[in-house]
Amino acid sequence: MEDCIFCKIAKGEIPSSKVYEDEDILAFKDINPVTPVHILVIPKKHIESLNNVEPEDEKLLGKIILTIKNIAKEQEISEKGYRVVNNCGEDGGQEVKHLHFHILGGKKLGTKIV
Repeated sequence: MEDCIFCKIAKGEIPSSKVYEDEDILAFKDINPVTPVHILVIPKKHIESLNNVEPEDEKLLGKIILTIKNIAKEQEISEKGYRVVNNCGEDGGQEVKHLHFHILGGKKLGTKIV
């Protein structure tokens, strides 16, 4: 999608603080972090949300989950714990219509979701 900000970041048209990149996935620091470690993990393929995931995306999503695990370890938050968040749709708080996962950590997080 041409006007998608995350697609532009994935293509290198908009700069980001990259944490990880391969041919399928990009992970970068959130520009408005809510925790000391706040990283966004996106597929380079434009998928609007979890509602738009297709069976052919199964391998990609598995790769994203393993990448999240590895990033948490590299960021030294895996031992104490971290949160992975995906917002889906308007009521779910999704602001950018490109599938993405937030890795949140670096401090004790509360148990309350909302």
